[in-house]
Amino acid sequence: MFSFSDALDKVDSSGIKNIEAFIGQNLGGGMSGKYGLDMSAETITKLKALLNKHGVQAVAMGVIVPKNKAEWIKTFELAKNLGMSYITAEPIKNQWDMVDSLAGVYGIPVAIHDHPKPNMYWSPDSVLAAIQGHAHIGSCADVGHWARNGLNPVDCLKKLEGHIIGVHLKDIVEFNNPKANDTVVSKGVVDFPAVLAELKRQNFKGMLSIEHESNWYHNLPDVIFTKNYYDSLIQKLQ
Repeated sequence: MFSFSDALDKVDSSGIKNIEAFIGQNLGGGMSGKYGLDMSAETITKLKALLNKHGVQAVAMGVIVPKNKAEWIKTFELAKNLGMSYITAEPIKNQWDMVDSLAGVYGIPVAIHDHPKPNMYWSPDSVLAAIQGHAHIGSCADVGHWARNGLNPVDCLKKLEGHIIGVHLKDIVEFNNPKANDTVVSKGVVDFPAVLAELKRQNFKGMLSIEHESNWYHNLPDVIFTKNYYDSLIQKLQ
């Protein structure tokens, strides 16, 4: 609902230094157009300067579904240019081999995200099928969507052990309802102490993206609350 530039101001206010970028977001900050694969070299230079000004690193971007190899190459080129660690995506099934190969060439893995049913990746079993034989493809574990699908997020994390690249921190108001609304992390049905304990057991070192698709125009306090809640859980796990 806000521009990339405005969002970075909010990131600053929350004390967060890493982000997962969203394709299609208006850039703002004196930059025309939207964040995406067709940004000019000049725009990308301005975007990098804006990120550096805030001391923020774009670690990932997503969730994306490139249509073909040309779009995937543009995606990897942008991720490389911005120094990203991984790309969050839901690749088309017949692209698995090609995506894995490009991810290896660029040294940037692809983390498969799990949108709710009827999405093909709603279950960790389908994500594991895509990972099989593809060393550069892993999982972006969206714990809120798993709960929407009627799955225990901790059980899903266990199934994907060794393959989790990134995590989406999301909470929802009702278990086993694909259309359940978001709520502030810790206020819904997901057992986050158990989720973080399992990630610690797995020695997970990646990024956890706060994804709060609720209270759209006034969600900064909710994000700050989530960050503080996360920090408090981490302290208890020390």
